[in-house]
Amino acid sequence: MQMFLGMILGALLLGLGVYVHDSMQTSSVASGEVAQTNRTIVNWDVAAADWRALKTRAHEDWVKISSR
Repeated sequence: MQMFLGMILGALLLGLGVYVHDSMQTSSVASGEVAQTNRTIVNWDVAAADWRALKTRAHEDWVKISSR
C-alpha cells in the first residue's frame, strides 16, 4: 500500500514540478532581454483539450451506465 501511495505522490510531484517549470519559462519575468528562448515541456492547450474530452466521455459513459 505504501508503494502505491508513493507512486501516486511521485506522479503528483512530477506534474507540479513540470507545471512550475513551464510557468517560469513563459512568465514575463523569465522572458526578459537576457532570457533564452526555451520551449515548454508540456503543450498545455492540447493537454486541456484532452482533459475536457476525457471528462466529457466519462460523463457520457456514466449517464449511459446509470440509465440501465
